[in-house]
Amino acid sequence: MPLESAKGQPKSIGDHGRPKLEIMWSRPLTKAWGVNMIAAFADPFDALFNLQRALERRLMSNWLDEQTTSQGPFPPINVFQQGDDILAIVELPGIEKESLQVQAKENTIRIAGKKAISYPEAVSVHRRERTFGEFDRTLSLPVQLDPDHIKAEYRDGILALHLPRAQRDKPRTVEIS
Repeated sequence: MPLESAKGQPKSIGDHGRPKLEIMWSRPLTKAWGVNMIAAFADPFDALFNLQRALERRLMSNWLDEQTTSQGPFPPINVFQQGDDILAIVELPGIEKESLQVQAKENTIRIAGKKAISYPEAVSVHRRERTFGEFDRTLSLPVQLDPDHIKAEYRDGILALHLPRAQRDKPRTVEIS
């Protein structure tokens, strides 16, 4: 039998940047026919470093862009309900008011803009953690909005959107006769 000759012999599987996996074949302790496999990593630190490199490659790609309605996690938004209306607080540090655009339709708010960063000439950047570029974020709300009465205030990098609920969406008291 082919498995009989493989008993006790370690076999390496895969080497393409993945941790080496050794499989030991052994005879089961019961009388039933079968094969037990024991997996062991050749070097646990090598496996961890490979995992870290894979995660860094994944984070450096734009994999989140396809999963959310925004272009990445920017800008962060907090949404609150105040009575019948909605209040959205958007953090936009370093963005000029003129580069912002807010649109409203039915139960959706769209916030778009551009964050620019300028560096002095002939400078060498050693570390860049501040995000920049264009962003476009869409926020769906559980209520219909009245787009004609939306108010927007922008001060110190904080955009406050006061989003009134549409009259047709507000609960009405029905008089019983």
